[in-house]
Amino acid sequence: MIDIAVPDLTGKLAVVTGANSGIGFGLTARLAAAGAEVVLAVRNVTKGTDAIARIRRQTPAARLSLASLDLADLGTVAALGERLRAAGRPIDILINNAGIMTPPRRDVTRDGFELQFGSNYLGHFALTGHLLPLLRPGARVTTLSSLTARGGRIDFADLQSARSYGPSRSYAQSKLATLLFAQELDRRSRRFGWGILSDAAHPGATVTNLQVTGPTHGGRRQRLTSLVNSLSYRIPGMWQQVDTGILPALYAATSPAAEGGGYYGPAGFAELTGGPAPARLPRAAAGEAGRETAARLWVESEKLTGVSYAAAPARR
Repeated sequence: MIDIAVPDLTGKLAVVTGANSGIGFGLTARLAAAGAEVVLAVRNVTKGTDAIARIRRQTPAARLSLASLDLADLGTVAALGERLRAAGRPIDILINNAGIMTPPRRDVTRDGFELQFGSNYLGHFALTGHLLPLLRPGARVTTLSSLTARGGRIDFADLQSARSYGPSRSYAQSKLATLLFAQELDRRSRRFGWGILSDAAHPGATVTNLQVTGPTHGGRRQRLTSLVNSLSYRIPGMWQQVDTGILPALYAATSPAAEGGGYYGPAGFAELTGGPAPARLPRAAAGEAGRETAARLWVESEKLTGVSYAAAPARR
């Protein structure tokens, strides 16, 4: 079995979005086993409670707590930020993981954003901004992207896919946006002296509930989608399980060797499976053009979310 060493995280505080299932659950379990205290930021509190029980069966001494977070509602994002800032405890690791993948028809968040762009990207952009005062020097922010980001393009004329919605195209845009965000956050951290190391990772082809919950959003075609997926999962060498799929993000979030602005994925063929290694950047995220796109997207994101990093409260 492929694995990596995780340093002792005793005394560290981590926040993981979407921690009740899939990649988020796997990461939370590993962080807790390494001694970190973990806040499970989840939309479904019942599933979050069950996740905590499952982790404690493996690690009885795990220090875990629940926080309600719906990334499709910026009000709950702001509320979580306010709650954690009021507690005042510095955050050592923030993993922006939660998301939705390829709903068949265009849907919108509570704030009117296209669901994938709003949940996968804008919600995490806003959350990180709200938590910035708690991300002291040495903190790590790891944001999950996807292999599909390679085909993504930031369409500034139609960020919300209002003119033309395509499930995969809109998903790719949202995941390219999360990667650009991770890179730009690291650049701004260096420029303004925040001391945050920001990086990104993707899990390759990992079997999670994303392959069902997104395509069947609204209750459509669940049985058919599950059947098609089960057949695909049998293709040798194409898919991996969560225990391996979490490794690029686990490396990015905990390894002393992970680099600011770095991007990590599986080391195997086409970055589908395997242990962590530097991932190939999508063309749209590379070079000067990628930096310009990321900077422009950042400005647009502050306008859309109303979250200004420059206006973040001063660190205590």
